[in-house]
Amino acid sequence: MIALDGHGADGGVDVVIRGGELSGLPVRVFGPPLTAIANDEEPARAARSRTDASIVAAARAVGVGEADALVSAGPTGATLAAAVLHIKRMRGVHRPAVAAVVPIPGGRPTLLLDAGANVEVRPEHLVQFAYMGAQFMEAVHGVVRPRVALLSNGEEAKKGTEDVVAAYARLAEDSSGLNFVGNVEGTEVTRGAADVIVTDGFTGNVALKLMEGTASTVTGAIRDAIKSSPLSAVGGLLIRGRVAKLREQIDPNATGGAILLGVRKPVVIAHGKSSAEGIANAVRMAQRAVDEQMVEKTAALLESAGVLRSVAAASVAQPDD
Repeated sequence: MIALDGHGADGGVDVVIRGGELSGLPVRVFGPPLTAIANDEEPARAARSRTDASIVAAARAVGVGEADALVSAGPTGATLAAAVLHIKRMRGVHRPAVAAVVPIPGGRPTLLLDAGANVEVRPEHLVQFAYMGAQFMEAVHGVVRPRVALLSNGEEAKKGTEDVVAAYARLAEDSSGLNFVGNVEGTEVTRGAADVIVTDGFTGNVALKLMEGTASTVTGAIRDAIKSSPLSAVGGLLIRGRVAKLREQIDPNATGGAILLGVRKPVVIAHGKSSAEGIANAVRMAQRAVDEQMVEKTAALLESAGVLRSVAAASVAQPDD
């Protein structure tokens, strides 16, 4: 069963309920009379003090085993804080990361992480993000030996900040089988140059919002050009099917949302502008992560690679140190 936060979606609780129904999966919606945590509230403080908040109640249900995963279209900060507080980090994981699926027209999607959870990171954080992202793409999207890259300002090993350079060195020395392909620049993110692209949360969030804005601007410009004259309108009719297919491929609703990696149960953060179908896809993503035992496989991979915070064996069942 998936715990579904009833608040957060711009369309209101009705859109969330309809999305749960469309998913075809068992869900429990946490909504009115529970309240929402607003964007202007401090996330960690609100998650601790607002027991009446829907996201807190939903995360608590997952944490105590009443639900298998959490889905929310609410503020990322509140979802992250509630998840860390009640579902908790996997043992040995430094920090959870928000991993966003970037649709690539005509190709398989790329995973970008971190997309907003950690403004500042250390090399060991980036290394863990690489492994967590690779396991997600393999377990949930069926990508065999996903190509993993660091986002930088050049392909050379010495390009980037000190933390990126240090992370590159560690990943390049990896002997556990991670398919590390080096650095990629911003222009390569949407070209399918890698299946997993790793960066800090500040850079990742800016990159993601820039891509979303660019996609919206381009599709709007195409629409305006088609309507600019009768002749253009006739041409628009001829390409309408292809444009519609392209729009579907880059629609955030098609991916379902971002997933929070590094916590003990799957947590999917849907877009605030999600339609009912977008919520349904977020629920389906969460269920796939449960079915494919993504968390358990990630814990095993991190342990075998020797990149956990402590040398103790990782366990998603044990309390964090």
